[in-house]
Amino acid sequence: MAKLRTFTLRKNPRTNRRDLTSDTSRRTLRSFPLKAHATASGVLERVLLPAGGSVRIHKQNGQFVEERTYPRSRDPKRSRG
Repeated sequence: MAKLRTFTLRKNPRTNRRDLTSDTSRRTLRSFPLKAHATASGVLERVLLPAGGSVRIHKQNGQFVEERTYPRSRDPKRSRG
């Protein structure tokens, strides 16, 4: 299985918005006004398809909260949790 592309969703202190950035290029793919807008109703899935990938979601203070894999079928089977 090919390695998944990784992305990070965290707050940008300069713009006060949530930025979805690629971990390899550090380039912002999309910006959202709130974390709820990014995680609701499959928005992240539509941004990452067709290639898919793994998104690390951070709190407003920068702490890691959760990691989601899109599409779900590409989630590693041997991962813990």
